[in-house]
Amino acid sequence: MDKIPSTDNHIHVDPINGEGPLEVALKFHRSGGTSMIIPNKPTWTVSPQCSFKEAMELVVGYVDEINQETEVQAFAVVGAHPAELSRRVDAGMELAQAEELMRGALETAQNMVLEGQAVGIGEIGRPHYPVSEEEMETHNRIMVYAMELAREADCPVQLHTETSSEEQFKEFAEMARKAHLKKEKVIKHFSGPLVLPEENHGLTPSLIASGDVMREALKKGKSFLMETDYLDDKTRPGAVMGPRTVPRRTRKLINAGLLTEEDAYQIHVERPGKLYNIEIDF
Repeated sequence: MDKIPSTDNHIHVDPINGEGPLEVALKFHRSGGTSMIIPNKPTWTVSPQCSFKEAMELVVGYVDEINQETEVQAFAVVGAHPAELSRRVDAGMELAQAEELMRGALETAQNMVLEGQAVGIGEIGRPHYPVSEEEMETHNRIMVYAMELAREADCPVQLHTETSSEEQFKEFAEMARKAHLKKEKVIKHFSGPLVLPEENHGLTPSLIASGDVMREALKKGKSFLMETDYLDDKTRPGAVMGPRTVPRRTRKLINAGLLTEEDAYQIHVERPGKLYNIEIDF
C-alpha cells in the first residue's frame, strides 16, 4: 500500500477559540492524515446566545471548507453534548424543560443526517461528573431517544460518558437493544482498550490514540476506531491529543510490527465507512 490511511474518529475544529478548520486539517494531512470525523462543539463555546442548530450548522460549514480547500476528507457529526442539559439545570431551568430542549436538538441533528449534511448523531450521552439521580435518569432517557433517532436515520451515535468499563458497555448495549439500534452503531468515544466482544458487548470502541491504550488493545484485537478528541482551544494547547497523533501513531505501530497495512485499512477505511455509510477515498 503506497499510502497509509488514517481516520481521526473524533476531532474538533474551532476558529473562534482555536486555530480553525483549515489549520487543523493541514496539520493532520501533513502528518499523513486522510479523514476526519468532526462533532460540533457545545453551544456555549461559540457564544452565550448560540442555538443548538447554529452550533450544528457551523460544523457542517467547517466540514465543507476542509473538503473544498484541503486534501482531507471531512464528515460532520451533530448533536447535543450532555453538559448542555446540566448547564441549563444549574442555571435554574426545570429539568423537564431542559429535557425537551435536548430532545428537540437531537431531532434537529437527525434531520441534518437525513438531509446528508452529517453522518452521525453525537456527541451525546451522560456526564462524566456527579449529578443528581433524577438528572442522571434524564440523561439516560435522552441517550435512548438519540439511539431511536439514529435507528430511524440508519446512522451511528457517538457517546460521551463517564470512564467506562465492561459494566457500562453492557448498560449501553442494553440501551441500544431497547432502541432497536444495531449495537455496533453505538460508538463509545474516548474509549479505553475494550476491544474484545465480552468487554464491549458489541459496541464500537473509539480508542484514544495514546501509546499505552493502543498497545494494550492490540494484545487483544483490532476491532476499533482511533481518535484524539482534539479540542482546538488555544487556552488548552494540544488538549486532549494533538491533530497529528492518529496518523503518526498508526505509522509507529506499523513500523513496530504491531499493525499491518491491511489492519490500518480496516481501522481507518472499512470500519468507519461501514459505520457511517460513507465512502472514504484515500
